[in-house]
Amino acid sequence: MYIAMNRFRVIKERAQDFEQLWLNREIYLHEMPGFVEFHLLKGPEAEDHQLYASHTVWRTYEDFVAWTKSEAFRKAHARAGNETTKPLTIAGPHFEGFHALQEVKADGTKRVLKAG
Repeated sequence: MYIAMNRFRVIKERAQDFEQLWLNREIYLHEMPGFVEFHLLKGPEAEDHQLYASHTVWRTYEDFVAWTKSEAFRKAHARAGNETTKPLTIAGPHFEGFHALQEVKADGTKRVLKAG
């Protein structure tokens, strides 16, 4: 399993605009082999921004890489960075990618996913 996350520091006055942009856009993730799930997360509020994160789970790292090279990725991100008149964020997104090593389920079962 591979988890891809982007953190966004959104200008507080633009938080609603940021949410609407994400909630109303076409994502195309469901078209990709290996896609498991997506979450848009709202985090803590700081003095100058509201923190958000996009969280995508993939079956494998290779599936994630295929997504980043796909036409679906280009279509999903066509409007990204198109904030020239009124920016939504402080700087660009901060990407973090994680290879899952262990999984623990609500029923207490656990398994090692990948040897470190």
